[in-house]
Amino acid sequence: MKKKDIKDFSQKKLADWLQEHGEKPYRAGQVFKWLYIRQADSFDEMTDLSKKTRELLENNFTIHRLEKSNTETSRDGTVKYLFRLEDGEYTECVLIPGKDRYTLCISSQVGCAQGCRFCLTARGGFKRNLTSGEIVAQIRDVLHDLPAVDGEPTAKPFQNIVFMGMGEPLANFDQLAGALEIIMDTDYGLKFSSRKVTVSTCGLIHRFDDLGRRFPVNLAVSLNATDNATRDALMPINRTYPIEKLIDACLRFPMAPRSKITFEYILFKGINDSENQAHELARLLAPVKAKINLIPFNEFEGCDFKTPDAGTIERFLSILQDKGYTAIVRKSMGQDISAACGQLRANQIKAR
Repeated sequence: MKKKDIKDFSQKKLADWLQEHGEKPYRAGQVFKWLYIRQADSFDEMTDLSKKTRELLENNFTIHRLEKSNTETSRDGTVKYLFRLEDGEYTECVLIPGKDRYTLCISSQVGCAQGCRFCLTARGGFKRNLTSGEIVAQIRDVLHDLPAVDGEPTAKPFQNIVFMGMGEPLANFDQLAGALEIIMDTDYGLKFSSRKVTVSTCGLIHRFDDLGRRFPVNLAVSLNATDNATRDALMPINRTYPIEKLIDACLRFPMAPRSKITFEYILFKGINDSENQAHELARLLAPVKAKINLIPFNEFEGCDFKTPDAGTIERFLSILQDKGYTAIVRKSMGQDISAACGQLRANQIKAR
């Protein structure tokens, strides 16, 4: 019998399993404490469990760490991890420094099936979904890799989790949900506040209600255009869920009173960066509680798109700010390393 990855189990799911096997369900909390707070690598380390319970766990579960295939560190402090999975596939995550906090950007799939024309990950095609355990492992293993904060082993060196790496999170909803249960388990899980977790989507609006109802996380929407013709050309998902339906779904998404949806708008030279398009973006998002991240396109080898000049970006930003929006230009970090999402994996595939 193939053993299960224990990181695929939420605390409740593990409690139910333990009860079915003659153990007290509260033992699940003890196991979680060892897994996610003490970072145990074996069941033998779980010394507050009986030998019988440890043997039961050992016979049925594994505690795997991801194989760190490559790590690149930028001059600006960005750290990019390439992890090799058990089946030989690869996934990435990125630790990004900010002014007063660090953010971990994690993946939800190996590759991506959405086919956005500007995305390097999409060029590599879709291989498979990550399991909830593989999603959680990115966070757990990076936490294990980093030094303790002020000598306190339970203090987290980063506070924010963003699902903005490889893949479309909402296309892997069940595994995303399983991972979020562990990430936001404030008893003995990874203990991240829902306010510090952001799920980014290209616009799979049929999953918005499921996400908003079950998890009070932040929503980020990759928009990138103000008209359907342009967005159709950039993002095939728009042919299924055009801009009007996307905006309507955003209006229905449940949020805390002061929360806003983040709209990500990648700026492409000569395609969506004109002053008229900035005014149209301001008009389009007027009904929504919105903030806007402008992202100058991060060019990579073989791409057809170019980055606008600094003056164009600044004018676009000024128009949005003059209209009263919270808008920023998101600086691309890690420019001196394999910065584009999917680039480390693409390099690894080429080297095979």
